[in-house]
Amino acid sequence: MTIVVKGGSVVGTNGVDSADVLVENDVIIKVGKNLTGDITLDASGCHIFPGFVDLHAHLREPGREDTETIETASRAGAKGGYTALIAMPNTNPAHDSVTVIEFVREQGRKAGLLDVFPSGCITMGRQGEALAPLAELSAAGVRIFTDDGSGVQDPVLMGRAMQYAISLGVTMAQHCEVSALTQGAVMNECGCSSDMGVPGWPAIAEEMMVQRDIEMSRITGASVHFLHLSTARSVDLVRDAKAEGLNVTAEVTPHHLSLTQELLTTFDPVYKVNPPLRSMKDIQALKVGLLDGTIDAVATDHAPHARRDKELTLDQAPPGMIGLETALGVVLSAVDLDPVQIAAVMSRNPARIAQITEQHGHNIGVGDIAHLCVVDLGATWQVDPSKLASKSRNTPFVGRQLRGMVRSTMYRGQITVQDGVAQK
Repeated sequence: MTIVVKGGSVVGTNGVDSADVLVENDVIIKVGKNLTGDITLDASGCHIFPGFVDLHAHLREPGREDTETIETASRAGAKGGYTALIAMPNTNPAHDSVTVIEFVREQGRKAGLLDVFPSGCITMGRQGEALAPLAELSAAGVRIFTDDGSGVQDPVLMGRAMQYAISLGVTMAQHCEVSALTQGAVMNECGCSSDMGVPGWPAIAEEMMVQRDIEMSRITGASVHFLHLSTARSVDLVRDAKAEGLNVTAEVTPHHLSLTQELLTTFDPVYKVNPPLRSMKDIQALKVGLLDGTIDAVATDHAPHARRDKELTLDQAPPGMIGLETALGVVLSAVDLDPVQIAAVMSRNPARIAQITEQHGHNIGVGDIAHLCVVDLGATWQVDPSKLASKSRNTPFVGRQLRGMVRSTMYRGQITVQDGVAQK
């Protein structure tokens, strides 16, 4: 059986071409004009992208299946145009053993909606005290390691991890937060936090760790990826490191590109994230960094929470918001990216950083695995919480008008989403 994705504009590395894409089984067999297949997937007026890759998603399973499961997160990801998710390790138990890694991977296979690639912990239990079995996890297929949710505070321990990273050919991804500077913080340290009388999260707490790990990358030569950058100075530090030729990459979230610290003056925990929402100056710097290539990727930091937890007071509620289904719309509503740039920051660069380019982030050519998404870049839509696939609803974008809609998603040649509706 063949499927033709028909009438769209195929997004390549050098531009956009009007073409149909013919798929048989799980492989692209032809890209060209006037193609036919047993099944037609209409892409008229839309762009055909390589499937999106999310470097940073909290799937919550094992341990918090009340907030999300790998199956529900996979469904949400497919609706957002994703064909691959990198699962963060702060589960219970954490991703510090091959047993947990294989469990997460198998749950992703059972869901069958996209590829789930588990990240591994840098330290046992993400406690920052002893290294996880990096070689064993790497042998099991883990290519990216992080203690996300916590930064590795001990520079000696992080240095040892980077030395292992070189020999194993893996990437260390750092949550940049000097925890001694953020105790009790609920939002960015600014005039708003002072007026509200709440503890502030200073920008320097992020920037000090960015600077530290840039220096350690310089010394060791290790590949370091900076998670969810949020400050203007962090962008400048990464830009300078790249100009020097250091092996560093960085990501930014849709919410850090679009939401400001002033929203916390409502005391609404839906706006509480880690790192916190920052100033308009920071947002502008993040946008420039994304457009000029300093920031390599958009990553959702999809963080589901139960309603009862997010309805706690601002100081008690956990940080984080969901983002898989709204990522493209939020980003395009905030930043003027052209189709080639969208493909770079949401597919090709994330796949490269995650080391999954054999399967994802391709150029939509003959012989490639058919991981595709069809996007109407001109469409506008509003977030309806009743239609979200995620098990949780902690998003501040409900009712907001967003630009850019994922119409359909194809994973391994199977249509997982058609006309915005999940197919399985």
